[in-house]
Amino acid sequence: MLKKKKTYIVAVVGATGAVGNEMIRTLEARNFPVEKLRLFASERSEGKVLEFRETGIKVETLKKNSFEGIDIALFSAGAERSRIWAPVAAASGCVVVDNSSQWRMDPGVPLVVPEVNPHDLEWHKGIIANPNCSTIQMVVVLKPIHDAARIKRVVVTTFQAVSGTGQKAIDELMQQTKDLLGFREVTCKVYPHQIAFNVLPHIDKFLENGYTKEEMKMVNETKKIMGDDSIQVTATTVRVPVFRCHSESLNIETAKKITPNEVRAILSGAPGVIVYDAPEKNIYPIPIDVAGKDGTYAGRIREDDTIDNGINMWIVADNLLKGAALNAVQIAERLIGMDA
Repeated sequence: MLKKKKTYIVAVVGATGAVGNEMIRTLEARNFPVEKLRLFASERSEGKVLEFRETGIKVETLKKNSFEGIDIALFSAGAERSRIWAPVAAASGCVVVDNSSQWRMDPGVPLVVPEVNPHDLEWHKGIIANPNCSTIQMVVVLKPIHDAARIKRVVVTTFQAVSGTGQKAIDELMQQTKDLLGFREVTCKVYPHQIAFNVLPHIDKFLENGYTKEEMKMVNETKKIMGDDSIQVTATTVRVPVFRCHSESLNIETAKKITPNEVRAILSGAPGVIVYDAPEKNIYPIPIDVAGKDGTYAGRIREDDTIDNGINMWIVADNLLKGAALNAVQIAERLIGMDA
């Protein structure tokens, strides 16, 4: 556990990426008690200057002694770098909050969404995993419903923004859009097909069971975070030509009957959830309204009349914030708040 201090030395690993940049902004926006911020990225970014609290900070490359004296490190540098460097950081006495897939299903590493399972932070051994972006926003909504009516099954279809793939995907969507509007031929480097004005039912690698890794992440991570292997989850993950914010269509089957109005009341009191649901006035969550906001927005809440205990809803969250950077910083906030 972290020693109780007034301020902390914090590192962001992968600082020049889309999520890394958001981590820096989130630390500043939430006034995290940073004594000193150190920024790390790949060799090609060494010496680049990023701003934090109106001060320029040079980006460094990682070395074996880089984590000496650092209290908390927020990682968003990919699974391979995390596999190598997170144990090095933990061995230096630093607590790692890792945004990659490397540690999520490791039984010795807690997988945490602070609104759902903050108690799992109590048994960390120096590394804490940040869940997949699409899983985070879903379990924030599922947890209060599960507590009230016990969820038996979830069918989820995601509509995921290109920023989930990183800056190169953002650039590709922008360039393809310009090329198409300029009647020029498009090139595809990040995705196997054109993403501009298109929809790809394909996120991450396909597995032998016909699902993608992204879909199975949602299945397995949900059970681990919720602490209930009996919850059945099936997912279809889709990439859409949106820059920021993931949307999800949820079909939820519960053991106990629960009405749409009861769901609205439950979610209205749930941490991190904003009910935005008046479809008769065209009020429902959409990415352009949610981008840059912290909460998970829920709307289109209605009964599934094809089964006895079913609820449909539509949720949207900023994948770079709650889906990544914000959740990581919230974990760090919990860590420094729990110390005796």
